Parts: sequence; C-alpha cells; structure tokens
Amino acid sequence: MTINLKNFLNDKSKLSRMGEFQELKPVDGLELSSISADLYDNGRDDLALFYFREGANYATLNTTSSIKSETIIWNQRSNKKSIKALLVNTKNANTFTGKDGLESLDSVSKNLSRILTIRESKKKEGVTETVKIKDLIFASTGVIGEKFPTEKINSSLQQLVDKLRDDHNKMIWIKTASSIMTTDTKPKLAYEEITIGNKIIKLAGIAKGAGMISPNLGTMLSFIFTDADIASNLLKTLLKRVIPTTFNAITVDSDQSTNDMVTLFATKKIKIGQNRNLTDPVIQKFELALKKLCLNLAKQIVVDGEGAKKFITIKVTNSKSIISAKKIAFAVGNSPLLKTAVAGEDPNWGRIIMGIGKSGEIVDSEKIIIKFGDFVVAENGKISDSYNEENLKEYMKWDSIRIEINLNQGGETFECYTCDFTHDYIDINADYRN
Repeated sequence: MTINLKNFLNDKSKLSRMGEFQELKPVDGLELSSISADLYDNGRDDLALFYFREGANYATLNTTSSIKSETIIWNQRSNKKSIKALLVNTKNANTFTGKDGLESLDSVSKNLSRILTIRESKKKEGVTETVKIKDLIFASTGVIGEKFPTEKINSSLQQLVDKLRDDHNKMIWIKTASSIMTTDTKPKLAYEEITIGNKIIKLAGIAKGAGMISPNLGTMLSFIFTDADIASNLLKTLLKRVIPTTFNAITVDSDQSTNDMVTLFATKKIKIGQNRNLTDPVIQKFELALKKLCLNLAKQIVVDGEGAKKFITIKVTNSKSIISAKKIAFAVGNSPLLKTAVAGEDPNWGRIIMGIGKSGEIVDSEKIIIKFGDFVVAENGKISDSYNEENLKEYMKWDSIRIEINLNQGGETFECYTCDFTHDYIDINADYRN
C-alpha cells in the first residue's frame, strides 16, 4: 500500500480528539497567528507567526549537524539577545539552498519588518516604532534542497500579521501547532505553570517532529514561551540543562536533521527580581517545570513517530557512567531489528544483547539483567530460569513497552525513548515528495 502524503496529512481521523489536548493558557506579551500560504497546494495552514510587541528575551539550541539550514545560518548572523518575532514555515526546509536561501530570508525579513512597523505605528496613533530586520528570527521545516517559496510567503505576510491575536485559547494554540507540522499526524502542545509568591508564571510550548529524529536535537522544532522576566543568558543555561534528558533522549529513526531547533522565549511580563541564578529556589522551580514540559513534548514526538504503533522506553541502570548508559540505550533504541521485533510483538531479547554489544561499551555479561516490563528475560549470562514466552507475548501486545537493562557496574542511569518500525514508515517516506 502506498500512502499519499497530502491525504495522510489531511486525514482528520489521524488527529487526536480536541479533548485529549492539554489546556494551554495565553502567555502575556505573546501574539499568535497561522494561515495558509498554499505551500502544499491544498490550503492547509503552513505559516505561523509569533509576535512579541514589547520584545522577548530568548535562547536557541540548534542541530549539531555539520550541514545546517540556511534559516539557522541566517538566525546565527543576527546574534541578538532580544527579538520581536519568529516566523515559521513548513513544506520547505530552506536547506542546501545556498545564497538564494539566505537572500530569500533577507527579502522576507524586510517585508515582514515593514508590515509590523506599519501595524505598530497605527496602534501608537502615528508614533513610529520601527521593527528592525534583526528583530526577527525564522524556522523552516520540510524538504531539503528545494527552492524557497519566497513569493508565496511574502504575499501572505499581510494576512498573517492582520490575524495576530493575544487571546490565544486552546483552539488557537492547536491551530498554530498544526501549522508547523510535516508528516506529523497531530499537533504537539504542553503547558506548565508555577507559583512564585502571589504570581503565577506560565510556560507554554509546541513542537513538531515525526521523522528524521535522533539525539542532538535530531526534523524537529520546538518553541516554548514564558511570561517570566528571565535574562537570555540564563535561558540558554536552563535549556542546556534540560535538553540532555528530554529532546536529546529521543530517537525515531536515528537520522539527525539539518533544521532542528529548540527556542525558549521570555516576554518579561512577570517580574521575579534581578540577579537570579541556578542556585536560586525560584529558578530551580522554573527549571523543573521547563524540564517537565520539554519531556512531555519530546515523548509526544516519539508517540507520533512516522508509522509508529508502540512507544518504547529503554532504561539502562547501574552503569559506570551516564555516557556509557546513554551509548547503550541508544545502541538498542536505534536498532531496526529491535524496533521491528517490537512492531511484530516478538519478545526477541537477543536483539537487546546485540545492541549492548555493538555499543562498544565494556560490560560484564554475567552481571546483566534484562527485563521486559516486570518480566526478567535474561540474567547470569543466559536466559532467565523464570522466562515464560507466553507471558512475554501477551506483554508485547501493549502499546507502551518498557525495556530495562541493569548493568550492575555502578550507580548511573539513563533513559531514552523510541518507537517501533512498521511498514507505514516505509510508505510515508517513499511517498514523501509526491
């Protein structure tokens, strides 16, 4: 069976019921809009704008791929600590487009800054408040190597700006998150809030990603917004602290994208006091909420992996180091053999042994204990005496599978998240550009 990607994206049965989505509240200082620039030639929303009228502090972590999108290169040249707007397009990755790709962003940035400046001047009753080109950043996702649709995007910017809203309720968040999807079957949203004294600080985030997902922010985009007044350098530090066990703890297909970026924006509306640092209880509380939100979004990406039917958690315990535990977890999690076995509901634990071995880490096979859920399948260098094939086959029917690898070498633990490989993964990617 061949999947027509356009029909696949528009199949409403693929989307979760609205009641399943977390309730996201408006973040003061942020305006949203999303429209169709007809990049897919089918009328679906494919362009989103996030606008901060009074500016926002921000921090971004980008893909570590040696080949990066022209969009990321353009952003890095700006090198600002505060911005006014983020524009996101889908369908086109603006990668391997060279000088033309960069010049396209120059054109779009000039047009968007002009339209936003006119809008602000009208709201200020004739007082000109210029939105500069360097006040803007971009994100792109989609097909690599195709000419950037500059004309279509430029001709849609006025409508996009006209539709900006600050009363973004649940439906607006869902609509905006849907506009940045590619092969995703549903939008990804998460929300947290914390109380500091008598103030409520909000954190709202969206993400996209279903394929070309691997560690090191590897095509995945995530945008997180808070109304807290946190400096850009501290935002960057907080992102770096939560990414290793959230967005960098997932894999769908081991392929690292050229476009990955996670960006955290602070609208500065809720004052929490100056000179806060990582040891401050307020910042520590914020970090915990940020980590919870990022892990929520990261797991949603895995659940929505291309063709995925099962969510897989691989936990490596009692390792001599975090690095060693991570290498083993991903050696197992990235194995097509393991992922297809799970898809076929086959408890073939030999593929876990294979993954541990190919990781290159030195282990003692006599000490390793492997469990599927609560069932011990291997210990003391051989199949477990309590192994029961029928129990394991029944467990493998679950839509969430947990594999635990106890190395008994130390005290470190790492957990990664992946999904199974089904034939749908092949169908989706074989038909991706059609």
